[in-house]
Amino acid sequence: MKQEFDVLIIGAGISGAALFHQLSKYTNIKNIALIEKYNAPASLNSKSTSNSQTIHCGDIETNYTLEKAKKVKVSADMIIKYGLLQNAQNKFMFSHQKMVLGVGDIECDFIKNRYEEFKELYPYIKLFDKDKIKNIEPKVALDSDGINTRKENILAIGVEKNEIFTTVDFEKMSYSLIEQAQKQNKNTSVIYNQEIVHIEKKDDIFVVKSSDFKEYRAKFVVVNAGAHSLYLAHKMNLGLDKSCWPVAGSFYLTKKRLLNGKVYTVQNPKLPFAALHGDPDLMADMNTRFGPTALVIPKLERYKGLKSVPEFFEALKFDKTVLKVCIKMLKDPTIRNYIFYNYLFEIPFINKKIFVKDIRKIIPSLRVDDIYYAKGFGGIRPQVVDKTKEELMLGESSINDIPGIIFNMTPSPGATSCLYNAQKDTKIICEYLGTSINEDQLNSELLN
Repeated sequence: MKQEFDVLIIGAGISGAALFHQLSKYTNIKNIALIEKYNAPASLNSKSTSNSQTIHCGDIETNYTLEKAKKVKVSADMIIKYGLLQNAQNKFMFSHQKMVLGVGDIECDFIKNRYEEFKELYPYIKLFDKDKIKNIEPKVALDSDGINTRKENILAIGVEKNEIFTTVDFEKMSYSLIEQAQKQNKNTSVIYNQEIVHIEKKDDIFVVKSSDFKEYRAKFVVVNAGAHSLYLAHKMNLGLDKSCWPVAGSFYLTKKRLLNGKVYTVQNPKLPFAALHGDPDLMADMNTRFGPTALVIPKLERYKGLKSVPEFFEALKFDKTVLKVCIKMLKDPTIRNYIFYNYLFEIPFINKKIFVKDIRKIIPSLRVDDIYYAKGFGGIRPQVVDKTKEELMLGESSINDIPGIIFNMTPSPGATSCLYNAQKDTKIICEYLGTSINEDQLNSELLN
């Protein structure tokens, strides 16, 4: 039996759930479906164990310029406003203290300058000197003996607990978004255990087929399927100027609470991946989780067997341009050493010893026995290679070459941007279908 919808969203992670919610609540579109490969929402990168559970608002992420931070802050504020609407405090949204730590004179000067540049945009941030750090994060301020104060200069930009919301369980938020969408007076369908393998356009209708030969039809399709978005686009001969470069992140857990909040480190501007940081883990009794590592693996999904290996090669579409980008990155000794060094974090017996050396930048007294490899934690971020520009793209990417269908690739901070991206897609969808958005309600509930 064929099922027909006005809008069909593929992928029930946080991005798909956010779009499902906005279309259901803020538009007059009546017939909306959310279809998911697995038996529950948020089972891949939006899963609580697959990300750092952080609202990335730009205040402590040092790879963000001021202009980018302004945009990200709007996205982050939407997450917080949605959480407040749902009374989600201490349910899926939490307040922890957080800081970005500078170690050594060069990084401390950077922290000072960044504070002056960013304090107007984030009036709540403060400079934490060594004494203040020792008060709120004692293990960060103490030397390797765990008794005396660190000898090197340290300085941080941060915010103390209960001043702002910092942490979200994006898996639980996905459930909330879907639940709220289904409460609207619409024909909303959520369909699980359906792997989409083929999409084609016939006249003005998209025909979507699953691996078990079920067929769905829709006037508009949005693919929010992580690394598989580009894979499905390529099968429609779209987005051929892009390749998927899946970067997996692993984590290490501690056996007790070593940090009271989030402690990030200054990003190396040459490295496109996140700097190591420590977070209180919602899924591990608030014990500290360190990471992520970063390694390119030939899979589109982690911890799901080998099925996505051939799909990786389809999404990669390896050619001379991709090779050229790889060689360009590997020629840079900083990037090359970082890539190879991160593979060592996955090798048993030596991984903890190597990893601890890096994390001692945050906690100098950390010992090898204090941490263990967080098996089953970490996801895959679909970094995209732009073949036209011959470079690795940083941030989100969308393919909208054919009217009526969008393919979204959302690496970090895709979870933080979910409601903002959903708003953008909602406008495109409504314009295409000739439907309307209740912008006054959306603005009052989700935007400042």
